[in-house]
Amino acid sequence: MKVGLFGFGKTGKAVATVLLQSHEVDLCWVIRKTTNLQHRSVPEFLGVKDNTQGVIFSKDEYTPEELFEKHPVDAIIDFSSADAVLNYGEEATKRGICIVTAISAYPETTIEHLKKLSEKTRILWSPNITIGINFLMLAAKILKTIAPYTDIELIEEHFKDKKEVSGTAIKISHTLGLSYKDIKSVRAGGIIGRHELIFGFPYQTVRLIHEAIAREAFGNGALFAVKNIINQKNGFYCMEDILIPYFNLQITPTENSSPNP
Repeated sequence: MKVGLFGFGKTGKAVATVLLQSHEVDLCWVIRKTTNLQHRSVPEFLGVKDNTQGVIFSKDEYTPEELFEKHPVDAIIDFSSADAVLNYGEEATKRGICIVTAISAYPETTIEHLKKLSEKTRILWSPNITIGINFLMLAAKILKTIAPYTDIELIEEHFKDKKEVSGTAIKISHTLGLSYKDIKSVRAGGIIGRHELIFGFPYQTVRLIHEAIAREAFGNGALFAVKNIINQKNGFYCMEDILIPYFNLQITPTENSSPNP
């Protein structure tokens, strides 16, 4: 599968590293804002042994039409900015290119635009595309369904310079029907990202915690997402859509399990 990547900041570089190390995709090119590193080999720059010819281009070097004509791909992974898809989206969907975007927040008008584009291709949007955080949200929804009377607290921790409440925390609060105003935020040092849900039962406490140890976790999630939607029907997807089928896998009973009657 041929893949193109928008965004080459700290997270974009980590994502590119994961893609280069995968035998399931070929990272054909990376688009970044500036002309720095223009035409450099992606694997060479990142120090990854890879035989592909992935190249770095600046966003102004090609129009979207020129980019997709000269350097065709099957899928786009977007870790750039909220307005990037407004530039490349139409041309990508004309060609049936699958889009996986991990932009943390989109204006409502852009979300509607993505949904319109998804009539012609497969688009997945996830504000936090790590597999772990999306598993946490699914598990939390199940637990709240089982015990809707529990008290729920949400704590998010990030690096010192992050000002706003994380998009992931807002997504979690929305998923569980909580008020985002009640989210507890911690800013300290270089914390990449930690989210904790506390379920307060009358006689017990359940804590669900996800911690991003390295930014490569976003690359693993993006790779998982693109592999799971590339052959799906056209539509607008979230990570929950592609994770739920895995919950239906048959689980082998343990030795202490009672046989079904």
